[in-house]
Amino acid sequence: MKQLLAFALLALPAAALAAPDDAVTQGRLEADVAQLVRFGTRHTLSAQDDPRRGIGAARKWAEAQFRKTGAACGGCLELVLPETTVQGERVPSPTRLVDVVAIQRGTERPSEVVIVQGHIDSRNSDPLDAKGDAPGANDDGSGTALVLEAARVLSKQKFAGTIVYAILSGEEQGLYGGKLLADYAKAQGWTVKAVLNNDIVGNSRGSDGLVDDTHVRVFSEGPRADASERGRDAQRAIGGENDSPSRNLSRWLAGLGGDVAVRQVWRADRMGRGGDHLPFQEMGFPAVRFTVAVENYERQHQNVRTEGGRPFGDTIEAMDFAYLAKVTKLNVQALARLAAAPLPPVAKVTAAVQTFTDVDWTAVPGAARYRVWQRRTDAAGWDAKPVAETADTHLRLGGVRGDDWFFGVSALAADGSESPIASAVPGGAYAPEAKP
Repeated sequence: MKQLLAFALLALPAAALAAPDDAVTQGRLEADVAQLVRFGTRHTLSAQDDPRRGIGAARKWAEAQFRKTGAACGGCLELVLPETTVQGERVPSPTRLVDVVAIQRGTERPSEVVIVQGHIDSRNSDPLDAKGDAPGANDDGSGTALVLEAARVLSKQKFAGTIVYAILSGEEQGLYGGKLLADYAKAQGWTVKAVLNNDIVGNSRGSDGLVDDTHVRVFSEGPRADASERGRDAQRAIGGENDSPSRNLSRWLAGLGGDVAVRQVWRADRMGRGGDHLPFQEMGFPAVRFTVAVENYERQHQNVRTEGGRPFGDTIEAMDFAYLAKVTKLNVQALARLAAAPLPPVAKVTAAVQTFTDVDWTAVPGAARYRVWQRRTDAAGWDAKPVAETADTHLRLGGVRGDDWFFGVSALAADGSESPIASAVPGGAYAPEAKP
């Protein structure tokens, strides 16, 4: 076929694959976490008007860091402070909730957005104790520091799409900050390409002594949370339970490489627990959670103390900043590539009762060409090489019986930046499900 391009001629320019992750500085990450710990507690119900202690002081400090970064890049960051009032099981009385968000607008497709986020609030053993010290070094000072550092590094470059750096509140009280930002994204009309939620990403030793500083876990949903009844019925008939946009985002992240490897965990979050990516999934946005390879349960959600010679509490002494720097570099690399790449296409397959398969997809802004992928229905990941690469939006695969395969399509920009794969199955599109 004329439109197919020879793979030998498709070496990607080095610039297309380069990311400024080498600019990540471990010392800055450590300094940011130390400062967050110095606020004593960052509990959502703690003081909002004390200049030195509590959630209010911590938020204002984070806002000042974003403003400093924005000034250094000539005003490239727009600061917004989405706000609401919340009340619930862990918020006994109405409480002001504020997210601190910096927006780096894309130069070509500003409505296409990738979000990196962490939560700034902390807690100790009692989820309602807003007075006692809750240093929150790892949970989630690590994620907050990662977001601030990503902004410092990536604000020095320009990208076709928009990057949003978000520091959330209220996670420990009920994922309120994630819900607030997801609502804000929807109200702004953003096309959310990916949400990278970083929560507990700064230690490498588990509570049982196991050490793993070479992996980071990435959690992703299988069947999408916003699936319509019609979509669920179609999925039961055709398959695709393992092909949500979040799951394909996880696969894409696992293929990046780097100083720390992605260990994919195919469940929405850890057993019996949750994070700020979940409200985005509920709205149909692709979202994943980064968290450490091995958790130390004695160093999270615990009052600072020593029992039987064992230390408890989320203090800075239990952090591994070299590991946090590696996870930060992975996020920076992912953000740079996602912000440069086009959106994944919406793909469909026609293959019933025939000995060939037709794959069709929508054209997407910024795409110069597309790659078509396939995998066996019982395979964990896509085949190592695409079936074809084409500038068209249609491909016929002669002799390929579609019953035995799943298919997907990714989009490439002129510089070689490539989107995650969108699966051609019910629920595989990188857009909220249309409700009947």
